[in-house]
Amino acid sequence: MEGLVNKLIDTDFWRGKRVFITGHSGFKGSWLSIWLDKLGATVKGYSLDPPTNPNLFKVARVDSLVQSDFDDVRDLQKLQRSVVEFSPDIVIHLAAQPLVRDSYRDPLKTFSVNIMGTANLLEAVRNAGTVRVVVNITTDKVYANKDWHWGYREIDQLGGLDPYSSSKSCAELITSCYGRSFFEDNIGLGTARAGNVIGGGDWASERLIPDLIRSSLSGNRVNIRNPRATRPWQHVLVPLSGYLLLAQQLFSDAQTYSGEWNFGPLESDARSVSWVVEYLGRTLPETSWVFSEVVDEFKETDRLQLDISKARAALGWMPFWRIEDAIEQTVRWYKAWSCNVDMLNFTRNQIEEYMEHIDEFGH
Repeated sequence: MEGLVNKLIDTDFWRGKRVFITGHSGFKGSWLSIWLDKLGATVKGYSLDPPTNPNLFKVARVDSLVQSDFDDVRDLQKLQRSVVEFSPDIVIHLAAQPLVRDSYRDPLKTFSVNIMGTANLLEAVRNAGTVRVVVNITTDKVYANKDWHWGYREIDQLGGLDPYSSSKSCAELITSCYGRSFFEDNIGLGTARAGNVIGGGDWASERLIPDLIRSSLSGNRVNIRNPRATRPWQHVLVPLSGYLLLAQQLFSDAQTYSGEWNFGPLESDARSVSWVVEYLGRTLPETSWVFSEVVDEFKETDRLQLDISKARAALGWMPFWRIEDAIEQTVRWYKAWSCNVDMLNFTRNQIEEYMEHIDEFGH
């Protein structure tokens, strides 16, 4: 396993690679763009404008690092032109309507973005002629949730009680279809299912960590929904390292590594909402909250956990920051931002810290 770990992030591999990212202006996409730039890749993004104000894309000056086309993944003609003009080696598909609660409010938008947006991206890849690897980022919520006390495996049944989860399950089926129908011989195609990510630069509404950060800055009390719900929390760099490693392996051996992959925390880091809130509160005492016992109008899964055995055994991947590290690093980021620190450099430094943890483990 040590040999695999040493290859986790291969700078020599990424240097000069042409990487096309959909959703690059979002939270995950901005972190990934900064990391790829640091590795020496040439990056082009295709996305809508950043979804919040403030946002990581502007705060960390991601626009200075990458080429950008700002359009909708539901527009096949524009998306296909953007892909073909760039001639990418690797495509990473992040663009999505990513919020469960918003999917209840606007299910048709969620289905059109997450299902047809994925189909459009794969069709654009099929017509590009240069792409060697596609990594489609879905979610841990693609599984038919049975509230098990053990993690879901990649071979478990797909499902989705809410429009978001259902749309992402459909995106998995479409990806598998394109892989078997069009890509088997020449393109490595993987889907990556990640747990709940946290980290600096997320200002989305109705998300736990951003809500608590806003509380610390404003002094307002946050109403915490579903305090007993358990989630596979992880720092954003944890699954991103998995996406990078998966892309590397797909490039070298598409037949072996194509398929579905879970990227989540260790089993012991699947914690309740109340645990996360209380730990963050000790790290950032300025926060104020109250746990709500009111039944939420939007049904969400009570318990969710991923089995990461496949990624650990076959890729040599593992989460190098634990849940405590994830929360502390996230709080550090927001404190730096509130002090007007150069956030591009700060974000790069956090990526460097994570890569150092990988190197320490590998040696």
